[in-house]
Amino acid sequence: MNAITENEWRYNQLIKRFPSEPEPAFEAPDQLERWWGRNWGCSNDVGRLRVVLMHRPGEEVNQVDTARRLDNNAFGDEQTGWYWRGDTPPDLPGMQAQHDAYVALLRAEGVEVVFVDKAAEGRMKTCYTRDSVIGVGGGAIVTRLGPKIRRGEELPVTRTLAGIGCPILRTISGTGVMEGGSFCWLNSKTVAIGLSSRVNEEGARQVEEVLRTQGVELIRVGLTGYRLHIDGVFVMLAPDLALCNSALLPWEFIQRLGELGIKLIEVCPEDDSSIINSLAIGPGRVIMPDGLSTRTERELTRAGVEILQLPYDKVILGGGGLHCSTSPLIRDEV
Repeated sequence: MNAITENEWRYNQLIKRFPSEPEPAFEAPDQLERWWGRNWGCSNDVGRLRVVLMHRPGEEVNQVDTARRLDNNAFGDEQTGWYWRGDTPPDLPGMQAQHDAYVALLRAEGVEVVFVDKAAEGRMKTCYTRDSVIGVGGGAIVTRLGPKIRRGEELPVTRTLAGIGCPILRTISGTGVMEGGSFCWLNSKTVAIGLSSRVNEEGARQVEEVLRTQGVELIRVGLTGYRLHIDGVFVMLAPDLALCNSALLPWEFIQRLGELGIKLIEVCPEDDSSIINSLAIGPGRVIMPDGLSTRTERELTRAGVEILQLPYDKVILGGGGLHCSTSPLIRDEV
């Protein structure tokens, strides 16, 4: 056996004086603020919103060709990978005007809006930033979008996060698929993920690995039929209050919500489904698309919810609402 050299001995003594320090944890606020500049991340869906990622609809929307009609009352091209649902083609100026009004409202509420600079080529649904990024304790998870029509949105989002110094704790890889519209915080220690054609078990497992290091439990919620995301049937409004369509939620999940002390307000039949796709910008302060029914508005007001409404129908035509158009990067604790 070779004898240790003098230099090796001195090096070992030096290392002993500067040991590794696993604690405090990476996501501890003082660590984030010192090394990453800000207390990045989210541990709830209702605390005061501080920073949000968005993308203004741009020229990528103009690829919609009304001559390419699909059988299901939509426009699309399966080969190049785009679609636009409904009988009305996109109105880009109208979409931009409504999106601009949304941004202005958020800024008026003190929210810092970070923009994805440019959509990846041909990725016409980039304005629905919720799906490509999930805010968790200490930073973000970059997802892996399911269908060909959206794959590729992840790259400009990753570049944007890197540019602002937001830690990326995980990028969904392998055969995992995960979209942020099917992720929701129920409280600081409990998350729900809606399993669907856009979120598979492998994607959920990879998210769960990150959450487990932070002591957060993940609840899997099986969505019905071809429903894509949980935010189409359930959204948190306050720490103990949610808006939902319970007919489309599994009974086991409804029971668990009751155990967590979360009360449910049901949308009324006269409400458009996009009403659920709303955004809490603070506990009980919620931005919703206009057209809310009198009955639902009355129930929300009775529960203490402050409602801010704005037109968003032209953006909703593309397949996503107010909630879909925002990806929170920093929220206050509640």
